[in-house]
Amino acid sequence: MSTHSKVVTRLDKTFATLKEQGRKALIPYITCGDPYPEKTVELMLAMAEAGADVIELGVPFSDPMADGPVIQKAAERALAKGISLNRVLDDVKAFRAKNADTPVVLMGYANPIECYDLHHGAGSFVREAKACGVDGVLVVDYPPEECEEFAARLKAADLAPIFLLAPTSTVPVGVGFGIRDAETAKAVAAVSDAVVIGSRIVQLLETQTPDTVVAAGRGFIAEIRTALDSLKGN
Repeated sequence: MSTHSKVVTRLDKTFATLKEQGRKALIPYITCGDPYPEKTVELMLAMAEAGADVIELGVPFSDPMADGPVIQKAAERALAKGISLNRVLDDVKAFRAKNADTPVVLMGYANPIECYDLHHGAGSFVREAKACGVDGVLVVDYPPEECEEFAARLKAADLAPIFLLAPTSTVPVGVGFGIRDAETAKAVAAVSDAVVIGSRIVQLLETQTPDTVVAAGRGFIAEIRTALDSLKGN
């Protein structure tokens, strides 16, 4: 994934290494604070250890119109537990204190970011995201043509603006729909650079207790990693 400058970011390094190794990127999605706020950082660390190449961390929002029912409900649960954008950034900072290498991409909506900047000053979100160790931001309701100023701020901070539909095909392409198990992950990996798994992980974690949730997340990612690595070089 190219950047505007000569700075080599964690995302750059990750995708360059994967390309050199002939491997596909595994990108799990979890909603920050769901199902247990105190387990989010531990889950992120466990998934990275199990073979996740990038962690996609969802920012809960009250009107997640672009998400399906599974992730909508996860956002509702997280909001009910008081998870805010501040907490999301705090969790990234805590993750980064123990893992300096695995990229973290925030996925969310414009409203929480705009509210953050309204309270803390224009550009505050980007500055704080950079300081906490965020690597990229995907704003679901910011199409590329409507967020030039925001994208410019991200790039100036060496953060990657990520879009649901990239305007070019020169960047790594991740597919994140319909992946439920090792077989569907392999099928998607055959036609993409990265496999993004969200709803299935959220469903799995929702059924766990605080004592089992981290192990369940780790085990699922390890299974998918093994499946994807069986395609190495193909």
